[in-house]
Amino acid sequence: MYSLFFRSAALAILLTPTAAFAQAADPAGSGPIVNALGWLQDTLLGNVATAVAVMAVAAIGFMMLTGRLNWRFGATVIIGVFILFGAASIVAGIQGVAG
Repeated sequence: MYSLFFRSAALAILLTPTAAFAQAADPAGSGPIVNALGWLQDTLLGNVATAVAVMAVAAIGFMMLTGRLNWRFGATVIIGVFILFGAASIVAGIQGVAG
């Protein structure tokens, strides 16, 4: 009985948000890393990437309609594109639910 109580209490303490979970600013010395990740994000979500993704989805859809592509693989590619371009919204939704 007490073992279950102490395990539940320990779990509650571990899952309680602290200051380490919600850092307001970037850590010291992370400027070049943050800039590189920002450049990567801009490249992956820029105009060229959007055009390539539209063409890829169109090609996959055409191949699926003509029976030259497995439906599971085609759906995986299309879902991957949605996840890539919706990543910011997905993360914002998770953060909104988390608190």
